[in-house]
Amino acid sequence: MIRTSVRGIDVVLETDPRLFSPHEIDAGTLAMLSHAPFTEKDKVLDLGCGYGVVGIVAARLIGAERVWMIDSDAIAIEIASRNVRANEVDGVVVTRSEGFSDFQETGFTQILCNPPYHTDFRVPKQFIHKGFNRLLVGGTLWMVTQRQLWYRNKLKAIFGRVREHSRPPYTVFEATKTSPRYATASTH
Repeated sequence: MIRTSVRGIDVVLETDPRLFSPHEIDAGTLAMLSHAPFTEKDKVLDLGCGYGVVGIVAARLIGAERVWMIDSDAIAIEIASRNVRANEVDGVVVTRSEGFSDFQETGFTQILCNPPYHTDFRVPKQFIHKGFNRLLVGGTLWMVTQRQLWYRNKLKAIFGRVREHSRPPYTVFEATKTSPRYATASTH
């Protein structure tokens, strides 16, 4: 069980040793949350939600009915659902999906993701391509990683406009969708 405060919000989070960062909230996730502005007009997706910290913090800031959380791991979905109830943000939608394959919701203004970057780039590549398509023009994909070069190149190729926030050893990428089309036609 993790009891802490994130952006001035007290959260209680059940975890599991089979999930990412089970003993404390990952420093990369905290770095990403420190940069992402949330407003009551946002529609937020916590992509690869794990036990749910990003979605829960967003829901407490902007309202549970404006937040969706997805993960491919059944254990993550079960625990994130319990954490949604424990933190009294019951309107959050928590769904199991392999990337975006079983998830149809669109029109997000913000998608936040701490992708599995210690493996190959297949998963983050899909998150970037498909995430772009789920954002409104003007919406932002937030990604945090320790592997800057690949992410910088891929995000610029798809989004064009990318800002970087350094919080060593992490980089938080802020990729804003400025057009309905990918920035580089050859990236599909």
